[in-house]
Amino acid sequence: MDSTPSPSSASPFDMVSSALGQYIPRGAASAAAGSADPRGDSAARRRAHADPAPGAQEQILGAVNLDRDLRITRGNLDAPVFAGVEAVIGSPFVGLLPPWDVPTVTRRLRQVLETGEPHVARVQRLRRSDGSELVVSMSILAAAAPQEGLTVSLIAMARRLHLYAAETAIGTSLDIGETAQSLAQSLLAWGDVAAIDLDFAVWTGEAVTEQPPGRIRLRRAALVPDRGWPDGYVTPGDDLPSDASRLLSQAIRRDDAAQAIVIPDREAIERVLGTPRLVRALVPGDRAAAVACIPLVLDGTPPVVLGVAEVWRRADRPFEDSELFDLQELVARTSHHVDLARQHQREHTQVLALQRRLLPRSGGDTIETASVYQPATPDSAGVGGDWVNSFPLPDGRTALMVGDVVGHGLGAAATMGQLSMEARALLSAGLAPDEVLEHLDETVTLLDDAESGLTAGYSALGSTCCIAVYDPVSHHVELSSAGHLPPVLVPPDGPAGPVAVRPHPGLGAEFALREPFDVHAFAAPPGSLLALYTDGLVEDPALSIDEGIGRLADTVATVHPWDALQQAARHVVSALAPVRRRDDVTLLLARMIGYRKGDTATWRLPARGDAAARARLLVSARLGQWHTRGDTRDSVLLVVSELVANAVRFADGPITVRLIRSGHGLLCEVGDTGNGRPRLGRSELLDDSGRGLHVVHGLTTRWGVRWTDTGKVVWASVAR
Repeated sequence: MDSTPSPSSASPFDMVSSALGQYIPRGAASAAAGSADPRGDSAARRRAHADPAPGAQEQILGAVNLDRDLRITRGNLDAPVFAGVEAVIGSPFVGLLPPWDVPTVTRRLRQVLETGEPHVARVQRLRRSDGSELVVSMSILAAAAPQEGLTVSLIAMARRLHLYAAETAIGTSLDIGETAQSLAQSLLAWGDVAAIDLDFAVWTGEAVTEQPPGRIRLRRAALVPDRGWPDGYVTPGDDLPSDASRLLSQAIRRDDAAQAIVIPDREAIERVLGTPRLVRALVPGDRAAAVACIPLVLDGTPPVVLGVAEVWRRADRPFEDSELFDLQELVARTSHHVDLARQHQREHTQVLALQRRLLPRSGGDTIETASVYQPATPDSAGVGGDWVNSFPLPDGRTALMVGDVVGHGLGAAATMGQLSMEARALLSAGLAPDEVLEHLDETVTLLDDAESGLTAGYSALGSTCCIAVYDPVSHHVELSSAGHLPPVLVPPDGPAGPVAVRPHPGLGAEFALREPFDVHAFAAPPGSLLALYTDGLVEDPALSIDEGIGRLADTVATVHPWDALQQAARHVVSALAPVRRRDDVTLLLARMIGYRKGDTATWRLPARGDAAARARLLVSARLGQWHTRGDTRDSVLLVVSELVANAVRFADGPITVRLIRSGHGLLCEVGDTGNGRPRLGRSELLDDSGRGLHVVHGLTTRWGVRWTDTGKVVWASVAR
């Protein structure tokens, strides 16, 4: 009967152990036993460990099983390179570690026990029985059910293999902090402590073209191992003291050529640093007695120094020439990864600056808004795809927008900014949401032209957008959508649900697929809550998109009318956003307030010659009720008279006069059925044509036109 466990039942320990036969040649164990004879010379054993025979180069894999108390239950460290690492059954695993690494590794082991999430490929040192140390790559895995505990896999890599693996690992992130941390972790194979100090311009992503003259400002970007450091020691995120930056910058720029510098003993270190303050800031403990400073140099003419890597050792482990060559080779191979991360940091900073300019501002007196944006990745590397915006329109209404631009990065952010600003300008000019989307649709088509487009080489075809305009007087919302998911409305006295928006292709669709954009109007009485969002909030592989929208509606419906809206928005996102996001998450919540009934007045008048006089009479009575100042009252009456007279002269049908009292002034609106646009032009002294608009222009802080299905509305704002 075959006793080999099936793949489904095999534990991580069994799988690692079964793989050992592929890495340990026949006879290697006995050969290793001879080379690691505990009765032999300890120096000879250290040479055997550091420089294994050619036939033993692949003997690198081992595994240890632990119980929940972190004690060893099984071990398979038969590879020759592990000779002297005594994994005794029943002993604590941390007994294999240097004392200063015990707290950090214990925390990692406990974390994997509690969460089940593996901790993969960390550089770690193990103690041998002769006092020497072995550098390994350690991964911690949870034991497969029904077993309990952990499996720790250990890979003891040869120097050249370590160089290759380190270079591969360092290039996996575009975050400059993670890149520096990966480099420091790799350098730990050559020392007890490793630190990466970067030029401040590199850390912030600024352009670096050549090394500036004089002293450079250095900031600590990474430090390993992770332990409690004493007060005064420079840790990640701290700037190095100015004297330390000067010393390091001089060292790595000796004779105008960056080169590695080794300070061989503690006495020389203290002499170079000069003061106890600098010793406390830079030297990692009393045992550190030697340091190698290797510059991070970006090849070019002239070469650019991005920063410096520091590797610290104890007194009993002086640096050898071969080790310095390896250190320089690793840093040289990976400096370009640091520069790539710097460029990404610069792009990311630009994208964030652009996105902050588009974030909604204060909602004003008639509407309250709150927004949440979370990028697809924790380090924000994907910023730029989704956007939200809300802003008051000059005529007292409020615009709400949400969009999802195809792709991420600077190209998507540039398109996002252009579409947002264009939409804002068109809405402020009085265009309806469907007309704005028609213009955005044409803009996306033009941007896809790689020759003349503003974002050559980047395609925004298929981007989506939803625009809603809230009228605080009528308490209605006009909404148009281009391929976007429907907003969710929570009325004060009704069930929550998605707004019934007709589906439409995204922006820039082929001509044959284009359809007219619809305007959907619906009531949003005071207290209503409207949620606009992007698909990253509601998409879940386990649910249909309709179920995801339903979950959003149920969650938004739990927001109480007096809950702080920003806090409520964060709660909605935390409740719905997937833990492992594949797309940006964006939410815009808008709570409708509107004007009080007593702050607005509307009249409908026939288009007759006495319409202006009738309007003045009605408006005068209402201004008296509002106790309006005399000069403001005179200005409003004159403005209303001119606007009504202009409507009677150039339009047919009834005229609508609306007066709104806001916190900043009085808004006068006159609507008619005409389609001509009033224009303010130059008029001669005796020319009556257009003089009414000049009067309106002189008495108001702002005036304009918006278009409706039946004609137009001319509005004007008068300061109180």
